[in-house]
Amino acid sequence: MDSKLDPRLETLQALQQQAQQGGGPDRVAKQHARGKMTARERIEELLDPGTFQELQPFMIGQDKDGKGFPGDGVVTGYGAIDGRTVYLYAQDFTVYGGSVSLTHARKICRVLDLATSSGAPVIGLLDSGGARIQEGINALQGYGEIFYRNALASGVIPQISVMLGPCAGGASYSPALTDFIIMTDETSVMFITGPDVVKSVTGEVIDQQSLGGAAAHFTRSGVASFLGKDEEDSLALVRRILSYLPPNNVEDPPYVPPSDSPARTAEQLNTLVPEDPNVPYDMRVALHSILDQGSFLEVQAGWAQNAIIGFGRLDGAPIGVVAQQPMYMAGVIDIDASDKISRFVRFCDAFNLPLITFADSPGFLPGSMQEHGGIIRHGAKIIYAYVEATVPKISIVTRKGYGGAYIVMSSKSIGADLHLAWPSAEIAVMGAEGAVNILNRRDLTKAEDPEAVRAELVAAYREEFANPYRAAEEGIIDMVIEPAQTRPILIAALRALREPSRQMPAKKHGVMPV
Repeated sequence: MDSKLDPRLETLQALQQQAQQGGGPDRVAKQHARGKMTARERIEELLDPGTFQELQPFMIGQDKDGKGFPGDGVVTGYGAIDGRTVYLYAQDFTVYGGSVSLTHARKICRVLDLATSSGAPVIGLLDSGGARIQEGINALQGYGEIFYRNALASGVIPQISVMLGPCAGGASYSPALTDFIIMTDETSVMFITGPDVVKSVTGEVIDQQSLGGAAAHFTRSGVASFLGKDEEDSLALVRRILSYLPPNNVEDPPYVPPSDSPARTAEQLNTLVPEDPNVPYDMRVALHSILDQGSFLEVQAGWAQNAIIGFGRLDGAPIGVVAQQPMYMAGVIDIDASDKISRFVRFCDAFNLPLITFADSPGFLPGSMQEHGGIIRHGAKIIYAYVEATVPKISIVTRKGYGGAYIVMSSKSIGADLHLAWPSAEIAVMGAEGAVNILNRRDLTKAEDPEAVRAELVAAYREEFANPYRAAEEGIIDMVIEPAQTRPILIAALRALREPSRQMPAKKHGVMPV
């Protein structure tokens, strides 16, 4: 038999080899010199070994000379992470700086279409200089087609964006439409208008990292959900996030056989909350003590730190956690915390993750900046999100639950399936000091020693009203529990509430106070 390779196979192999070279050895060397992997190296790092199947590698976008590169600056396809199918695209900075042409965009759209119809997560590895300027309106059309699909896929499949380089201008709106953005420290930037535009308009001189670097978006804007130390860390975060999530909105989150006993108690929780209500404590201690050991993955940890959100597991089952952090701003709810909580609640509801809420807040942050910034509108988002959620909802008041801040944090009045409290809970219209100042104003004015009388009245108010037993008498609190027993109680409750029957009124959709 003739051992000569069929010419048709020679053509295929030549095209495959050309596509895999990206922009060529010199540009690949420059990419490595920046401390960055190539698109294909990132895919190999992310996926289970040997699982990647490429799509449309031979598509070519024409440049001004009528030439082009196979793949047109983006590698697309599907593979597996922990044995589960995912779709992905990786922009190739070695080809036209990863810039987006109509061809480039339609390759991404093809992956988004397949992921949505197949019910599998989609991951974008972004490293692009933006729209391919020489394409003009065609490049803008391409971006719009991507945005359209991001919006349609929202709530249907998980979408994760990993920033591994620049993402500038209108391109930023695609990751903004996805569920989570992972930014890589020092190497990734996102901004709508770059430093040159900022300088020309405002006169402000600012570098890219200060304007839209990972640290800025992780701590100040809230755009970045996670911060990776380097590319390997960012890609590892993708795998960890997906370990908590179902592939789509009709399947259950993945169960993991636990190594942690469901009967484990945490005696340290019985002394976690100080007797003095003005002394803070770290809510993360409670979360790490209650959840399966090592399972808590915090989301947006650097932004709006008065609120804590993240994923965890209870007896191997994934859950969403919302908590308030008394160590930061006393746990008050402000505009940023409202947005952080409400968006996460809606995500968990979309992907069938039960919600556990730990409430300890003295109220909403007062002040004209908050009022003029729309704290009423933003705070209402939390109510809307919890009411809309049909997954099992369990809430625990660990200490302060005052006024509107008590109501919005998954209270029974807005739909909690199970409403619990620790003995340290203080549930009232307002704090004892404020209530005494209003209710006993005349007595305090007439008293010879107003401070001594105030202290006595505050103690009496707290004993009579600011405790969980008054609410338990009314049936508003379902159980007052020993803090150490929180873990086994939550696990038993989730087993009982696994399939709640909750019908929402028929409507096209509600109008959230965005």
